[in-house]
Amino acid sequence: MMSERRLNDAELRGLLEARLKELEELLSQKQTAIDVELDQSRVGRLSRMDALQSEAMYQETRRRGAHELRRTREALDRMADGEYGYCLECGELIVEGRLSIDPAATMCVKCAAQRERGQ
Repeated sequence: MMSERRLNDAELRGLLEARLKELEELLSQKQTAIDVELDQSRVGRLSRMDALQSEAMYQETRRRGAHELRRTREALDRMADGEYGYCLECGELIVEGRLSIDPAATMCVKCAAQRERGQ
């Protein structure tokens, strides 16, 4: 039987801090899309629709980035409190593979699957 190697705290902290920096940089960038022009006599209908779609995509990217930033900060807080790596639902250790893919994970695979199924 092969023993499971857990990522050490320094590796996990490095993953979280790198992600935090990446997200902060993303959210600090200004929108480069042209503001939506409401005067249709100046901008064609399709151009306006494209601008509206670009604005919606930009806003969704920022929303998701802010959510991920919050999750990452919370993971670093849990690490500082000695509670990192444990499922918030059942208290069991979250497997290394899950944490290496998503260092901000708060639930083990079993609890996450149950939540997705609505149980």
